[in-house]
Amino acid sequence: MIGKKDLEHIGWLARLELSEEDKEKYTPKLNSILDYFGEIDKADTEGVEPLYHVLPMNNVFREDVPTRSLSQEEALSNAPKNQDGFIKAPRMM
Repeated sequence: MIGKKDLEHIGWLARLELSEEDKEKYTPKLNSILDYFGEIDKADTEGVEPLYHVLPMNNVFREDVPTRSLSQEEALSNAPKNQDGFIKAPRMM
């Protein structure tokens, strides 16, 4: 069971200021959560492999294949404005 002193210490570690009202309110809630973890600890996990991710993880990256880059004309073909071989953008202040 967690008491008010323990809750004050947890609050101090988390850099939280807890009023007396907060301590009265959250002490039973925290104890309820810890009781639930106690119930989970009672579950039979014999022969169950540890689970690191809920879904199977696969590398989703594609192979890195070098390709031809765009020429300057091709790169500038979709630019709304260009000047002296560069994309012209609005002036920023």
